[in-house]
Amino acid sequence: MSSRTPLSEPFRAPLSDRFDVSGVTAEGAAWLASAGTHPRGTLAFWAERPTAPVVLPCGTAFDVVNAPAIFGRRMLDRLWDEGPGSGPVAAHRGRMLLFTAPGTARRLPALLDWEEWGGRAHGIPPLLCHGPGDAVTVPAVRSAPADGDTRPESRWLVAPDTRHPWLPGPEIVLWAAVRAARAAASAAVRISIFPPADQDAKVYDVSRRR
Repeated sequence: MSSRTPLSEPFRAPLSDRFDVSGVTAEGAAWLASAGTHPRGTLAFWAERPTAPVVLPCGTAFDVVNAPAIFGRRMLDRLWDEGPGSGPVAAHRGRMLLFTAPGTARRLPALLDWEEWGGRAHGIPPLLCHGPGDAVTVPAVRSAPADGDTRPESRWLVAPDTRHPWLPGPEIVLWAAVRAARAAASAAVRISIFPPADQDAKVYDVSRRR
């Protein structure tokens, strides 16, 4: 990138020129960058390396609830099928990262204990809550070219697409976790001669998000 080029210019280009099926928009990239202490530097890095993930701090723009992949997927399904939708959601190294309102990391564990839903005995696995002082790996704003069947270790499931995304708070995350645990406990075992549907094929209607 030329030194004469404003740092924000790469994110003013048409969406089709800068972003792909990862779903991240220019506004979404700006929101992610705002979590760090040097947002212009983060945008400049993405302008040069749009397929590279970055590590961003939690506690200001967002907190993150980190769940096992399968349970996190169930929570996400509950949020979209029965609830208000979700904020951005990413998959990272076999875990599900739900981006939540600041303060959720502090409040959610207390709610789980208060409602006596903490612990595997009730079907809710340990949820890692990242808030002030923590950082998470954020997927790239642009997907890297596919390498056979290999998937990137970090990818967006619900990508940030606005500068001010709606983020669920601790009560909504608790509701989704309880619903996911109850649904898993009551689900009947189904046997089919057909292969299971692709779990990654589900499309979430972002227009429902608040």
